[in-house]
Amino acid sequence: MSANKNGHINGGANGYDAGSSNGVMISKRFSDIPSAIDIPVTGEDDDQAVEIDLEDLLDDPTELCTLLENEGAARTYWMTVALAYAKQKKVDHAIEMLTKGQSAMRGGNKERLSMLTCLCWMYLWKSKEAPRHRPDGVGGGDEFKTKEDWLKMATSNLNDASRINPSFPPLFLARGVLQLLRASTRPFPKNNTAPGALDPEKAELLRGAQKAFEDAIKASHGRNMLAVLGKARAAFSMGKYAEALEGYQEALRSMPDLVDPDPRIGIGCCFWQLGFKEDAKAAWERSLEINPDSKVANILLAQFYLDQSAHVPTNSPEFIQLYKKAMTEYTQRSYKADKDMPLTCATFAGYFLSRKSMPNVEALATKAIQYTDVNAIASDGWYLLARKEHFDDNYEKALDYYGRADDARGGVDRGYMPAKFGAAQLSVLKGDFGEAKLRLEKIIQQSKNIEAMILLGTLYAEEVFNNQENGVKEDKTTEFKKAIGYLENVRTAWKDPKKNLIPDASVLLNLARLYEAEQPEKSLQCLQQVEQIEFDQIPAADKPEETEDEVAYKNAMRENLSPQLLNNIGCFYYQSEKYDQAREMFQAALNACVKAGEKLEGMDTDALVTTISFNLGRTYEASGMPDEAKTVYEGLLGRHSDYTDARTRLAYIALRQDRQEEGPKAVSTLYKESSADLEVRALYGWYLGRMHSRKRSSNVNEDPEYRHYKHTLQQYDKHDRYALIGMGNINLMAAREMRRDSESDKQARSKTYTKAVEFFDKALQLDPKSAYAAQGIAIALVEDKKDYKTALSIFVKVRDTVKDPSIFVNLGHIFAELRQYSKAIEHYEAALTKDRAHDSHILTCLGRTWLSKGKAEKSLSAFKSALDYSLKALEITPDQVHYKFNVAFVQLQLAATIYNLPETQRSLDEVKGAAKGLEEAIEALDAIAQHPNPPYPKHDIEQRANMARNTMRRQLERSVQAQKEYEENNASKIQAAKEQREAELRRREEAREAAEKAERERKAKIAEERQKIAERDRELAQARAAEDIAREAAEMTTDSETGERVKRKKIPKGRSGGGKRKKKDGGVTDDDETGAEEGGKSQRRSRKARRGSGSEEEKPKSKKRRLAKKGAEKKEENKYKSSEIVVESDSDGDDGVEEAKKAMEGEAGLEDVEMEGATTSQVAATGGDSDEEEQVVKSTRKSRRGVIEDDDDDDEDPDQHVTANEDGDTPMVGTGADNDDDDDE
Repeated sequence: MSANKNGHINGGANGYDAGSSNGVMISKRFSDIPSAIDIPVTGEDDDQAVEIDLEDLLDDPTELCTLLENEGAARTYWMTVALAYAKQKKVDHAIEMLTKGQSAMRGGNKERLSMLTCLCWMYLWKSKEAPRHRPDGVGGGDEFKTKEDWLKMATSNLNDASRINPSFPPLFLARGVLQLLRASTRPFPKNNTAPGALDPEKAELLRGAQKAFEDAIKASHGRNMLAVLGKARAAFSMGKYAEALEGYQEALRSMPDLVDPDPRIGIGCCFWQLGFKEDAKAAWERSLEINPDSKVANILLAQFYLDQSAHVPTNSPEFIQLYKKAMTEYTQRSYKADKDMPLTCATFAGYFLSRKSMPNVEALATKAIQYTDVNAIASDGWYLLARKEHFDDNYEKALDYYGRADDARGGVDRGYMPAKFGAAQLSVLKGDFGEAKLRLEKIIQQSKNIEAMILLGTLYAEEVFNNQENGVKEDKTTEFKKAIGYLENVRTAWKDPKKNLIPDASVLLNLARLYEAEQPEKSLQCLQQVEQIEFDQIPAADKPEETEDEVAYKNAMRENLSPQLLNNIGCFYYQSEKYDQAREMFQAALNACVKAGEKLEGMDTDALVTTISFNLGRTYEASGMPDEAKTVYEGLLGRHSDYTDARTRLAYIALRQDRQEEGPKAVSTLYKESSADLEVRALYGWYLGRMHSRKRSSNVNEDPEYRHYKHTLQQYDKHDRYALIGMGNINLMAAREMRRDSESDKQARSKTYTKAVEFFDKALQLDPKSAYAAQGIAIALVEDKKDYKTALSIFVKVRDTVKDPSIFVNLGHIFAELRQYSKAIEHYEAALTKDRAHDSHILTCLGRTWLSKGKAEKSLSAFKSALDYSLKALEITPDQVHYKFNVAFVQLQLAATIYNLPETQRSLDEVKGAAKGLEEAIEALDAIAQHPNPPYPKHDIEQRANMARNTMRRQLERSVQAQKEYEENNASKIQAAKEQREAELRRREEAREAAEKAERERKAKIAEERQKIAERDRELAQARAAEDIAREAAEMTTDSETGERVKRKKIPKGRSGGGKRKKKDGGVTDDDETGAEEGGKSQRRSRKARRGSGSEEEKPKSKKRRLAKKGAEKKEENKYKSSEIVVESDSDGDDGVEEAKKAMEGEAGLEDVEMEGATTSQVAATGGDSDEEEQVVKSTRKSRRGVIEDDDDDDEDPDQHVTANEDGDTPMVGTGADNDDDDDE
């Protein structure tokens, strides 16, 4: 989009105001210019002054200049008046004021510096409004200046100012804008740069502009937002869109009320170039909200909607809505705001071009070229002028303008693709296809342009079509491949959803023509795609109501399509032998002709109806519906009695239905009435060949069919291919029947084959793709030269081209000669399916091939198949004596084969059948020998019959007897073996059943064991649950105050001895003593647990004395607990504790568990949960090596011996209940 490259650069540094409350902001450019100014003048009074109305200035500033000069006015007066002129768009008067004021200044360079800077800005303003080039007829005087002239003057003033003070801040901004304008108007160099790269000189200008803006930003300490905008504009021109976006956004953040210039315009352009078009639209819409009169925002929004309309079909309502909105709502508003704005002029010129309003196109395009400072818009203008001249057939001017449009965007490797494409179109119109191809190929190399590929593919396709139509022998394979390649690339591009391309029917139709000969299935696919395109283009008003029957609905839709398209699709279905679908297409095409005639009254559909009806008749014939075909042909003759093709088909149908009377009569009548028609003559020649096939003359020149074809070539058309091929076939048949006994006979026969080949070769010269001529040459190669390999390759190619039964028959002959009998049979059977099911010749070939296969493989089934096909051939033509001989010969061969087989490979029924066939063969040979025209000499036939009667009959009789004895003797052995086999099978079955029963019993036992284990696990789980309940009950006690059941509380004790505590009886005891008592109990429980963990087989341990801990005082053993514990145990909850103890003691004798080396957590689980016990356990571990167990009964309570249960859970010992027992003792 060229508009995005058009920066909006404006000078000035005035403030901006927020305007009205509806969000509209008003520009404050020139807001510091007062409405009037008082200029002091010299006179009697010192306070005298002349008031000048700055809003109504004189059209000629000479008087004001004289006044200011005479009064020696200060610089500010001169500049204020000049800016007042500029505010009223009278920039020329402002320049005059500044120029004269500069001359009148006497204050030195300081005052002159400001005047020079202001004058530079005025020159830049004029450059924006000046044309790029001098119009034709305008001289080179000073009164007319171009953009370049004004830029030169601005440069001169800027240099003068820089000499005075190069660090003057306003000069930085002016220098940056000057370099931006120079870069934008700079033409592309002749030595073109690579695509996407900047012209080095232009890049240098942009870098200079960027540096100047950075200097201005530094000088203002970052407050000059116009410099920030300029820097962003320079980055945009260098293609650094993200960097430019940051600059525009920074300016907007710093000055949100900035509207002239508007940073939102730049933000939108950056978003567009970065691919965020919706964000660009939002930025421009916001710009339009705060400044409804913005011509830039209006035209950019118009470009957005034009771009949107390019992605929808031109015939859709959405396109009309988008295009109308772009042109009437936005472009028109922008044009009213500024009739000279280049982008607006270019956009309107494109609109008028589509309306064919060429004068408006020329005026607007010229204006766009002249007043733009953006090369892309100039390129658009030149392109519009070129399109206008192209339309007016001014090819030379159009080519020049296309070249200028291309050069404005870089030309050669860059440039403007539509302009390049337009130049290629002109080359096509001028007939310079070579130049057009070169241009188009270069376009495709650069951009893969779809339109270029379509045109180039079409050019190559037309070259191929012209070559085919003119019969030129020039090889166009390269052009054919290029046409296919380019058009298929276009077809592939349509599938890319990102490109949003609309399929073109012309591309598909050209592809269909290209594929027609070699790949008809692809051609059909192309036509079907065209059909779908036309389906989608049917107006909603013309579409039928949808029904459940999809086929009926589609046929109703086809009535709105092109009849030619439907006819062509039907032809392809016909060629692929899909006759039902072909018939539907032809009928739909006829209905479409009727509907087209109703829509277009002047349309002549008679020719279409005639052609389509004839095709429908041919389809009926191929479908085996001759009566329907006759009805169609008769209807055609009812409208066009001279339609020879229809009469020819009727004669052919009559000949197929009645070969004796009606058929020959119809053919003869047709020939008499239309003997000059080559199609009629071809049919008549075919008829003669079939009528005289049984009594052909040995002399070729006397054959009626041969003389007919010769007459056709001599009198009607010497290049008639059917006649040439027919004469070649007659020579082939003649050579085949010629004698070959002597060498001279062989030479004569070879010459006849050579003559046949000459006819076929001539036909091939006229039509290189003539399959029948090629087939004739292949037959001659086989029969004369025995060159099976070459002939086979020809037949295979012909088979892929022509679906004629004769092709398959000849391939069968080749494979039979090559002894590839399976392939030969396959091709003969394929020929039978091609409307030749009752062809006795093919049946005879099948019989012969099966016979050869039987001999080679010694296969009885092959001999039987040979006999079956020979009998079928005889059944169709019972009068043919050689078919009778074939049956007899196969029966003899079958009898001989069965006789030679061992008894194990034949059966009694087969031998008897062979004997019966032998008798039939003997009778047949006797009858054939008496025939007036036997296929072989009578003596040979009689001799073969006698041999069968005298020798083979007796052999078979002996074979019958031998086979009978063999089968009787073998029957008992077979029965015994059968019984033995059955017994073995029964034994195996019984063994299998026994194994299955054993397996079932084993599985049942395993299931029972698993059930028992599960039951025991449940019991153990219940025991654990009861144990947990008992443990919890043991830990509970009754609160003496509330009477509620509460958990026993631990009484914390100090770690060091020496403390005192009060006993229940009022006494005081030491903590050391209490700890010793508790420690003794804990040690006793630990020893008992260790003794209880041993197995019964262990050796009794000797008594050992228990050593006291090192450093501990020796105290008297005491079984009583401290007063605090006793008080807690003797509370009201003693009954519950006793019950828990009894329950636990009942479980304690289940099983033992090893407790040696128990962990701290296990010890804690077996004993109480007091801190003292934990401390004792730790001490025991530390001094384990020094502990001596004492088995003294006096020191241990026998009731304290506890064992673990089965699951390894140790019953609780040392609980409160146990302590109570100790106290009782």
